[in-house]
Amino acid sequence: LRQASKAALIKLLAALPALYRRDAEYIRQRIHIDTAGWQRHSESAPCLPVLQQAIWQERQVHLHYQRGDASSVERLVNPLGLVAKGSIWYLVAEVEGDLRNYRVSRVEQAILTDQPSQRPPGFDLVAYWSQSVAEFIAGLPRYPTRVRITMEALKWAKVVWRYAQVGHTSPPDSDGWQEAEIIFEGVEEAHSYLLSAGPQVEAMEPLALREEIIALAEQTVALYAKRASMRKKQTREIGDDKFP
Repeated sequence: LRQASKAALIKLLAALPALYRRDAEYIRQRIHIDTAGWQRHSESAPCLPVLQQAIWQERQVHLHYQRGDASSVERLVNPLGLVAKGSIWYLVAEVEGDLRNYRVSRVEQAILTDQPSQRPPGFDLVAYWSQSVAEFIAGLPRYPTRVRITMEALKWAKVVWRYAQVGHTSPPDSDGWQEAEIIFEGVEEAHSYLLSAGPQVEAMEPLALREEIIALAEQTVALYAKRASMRKKQTREIGDDKFP
């Protein structure tokens, strides 16, 4: 679909008169839709209209922005474009010679100024965003594992395990089990996801992970056994009171 979209865009631009072709390219360099979302949820972005206006009018914006650690900063930025990553909006802006991405839902206030914005020579919004996403993904924590997993659980994992990347998988054996390479963000995520699949997945490597999963499973069984024993004891005591 991506290749077909690019081909269609080239044909459209070629068919447009020179004046409209310039306008179409102007828009393409300021609004980009990245259909592969980080997660499947939407966010409130009350400052989006102001940022759109700043981009169309090529004016600088004074931002009050909340960082990921909840601290707030103020920045005077040159807005270069807006990117929709799934249903999440990002502002691409130039600040003191650096290109930065701002999550629009974290913009607490956006004040349009009268100062014209400066656009770096040769800046391409689509190319910049693609490189930015690649660098972000490459910098994510990686915890590679190897597991045995049922075919049903593997299908479920590919849909539900949002922060896990399923790599190479072997053909299913006669019992419907497969070996799979799965990369998690960290060991805690591996614990959570693998335990959630219950007896439909078996940790193989690293060996330390396998031992940790066994220990956690044993602790879970011990907890439920203890609770069951307490309930039986309480039931007997109630019975003794009613029928001396």
